[in-house]
Amino acid sequence: MDQLLKEISQCTLCEKHLPNKPRPIVQASIHSKIIIIGQAPGQKVQHSGIPWDDQSGDALRRWLGMTKEQFYDSNLFALIPMGFCYPGKGRSGDLPPRPECAPHWHDRLLGKMTKIKLILLIGKYAQQYYLGTHYTSSITENVRNFRDFLPGYLPLVHPSPRNKIWHKKNPWFEAEVIPQLQVIIEEEMVNKN
Repeated sequence: MDQLLKEISQCTLCEKHLPNKPRPIVQASIHSKIIIIGQAPGQKVQHSGIPWDDQSGDALRRWLGMTKEQFYDSNLFALIPMGFCYPGKGRSGDLPPRPECAPHWHDRLLGKMTKIKLILLIGKYAQQYYLGTHYTSSITENVRNFRDFLPGYLPLVHPSPRNKIWHKKNPWFEAEVIPQLQVIIEEEMVNKN
């Protein structure tokens, strides 16, 4: 795993498409039990080098019921985006993750983690990639039907502040999905060793 993470840290696969020098952002351990697959780092995370080091990360940790110390424990959480580097700005937010990244690195990373209990799929790109034919064109439906994907996967909406309207329209998310997510995460914390 150490060698693989070193290779990832030196990756320049999509360098010519990035607005910044490549700086792959990933956290993983052979002991990781819960994998969080998100979109791609934002500009703030690209600068800090710390995954989920922004408002979205604050919301995600609240959903999980985790402190920063727990969240950044790679023996519990692997933090693996679909694209490891900030993809740049588009007209309505950040660009999609680079398509080269996940096919090149994800299988190799996941293959090293033999204690995986759950993979959280955050947002459209992670859900399309991992749910395959089970992905519906509606993230809302994927998240609403999260139990259909357990025990392996749990789809979530992105915790971005930009999704405030979605949360207002879908109060069931905080009432139903988050409590179930926290129960699952707590079970893994108790069984961490």
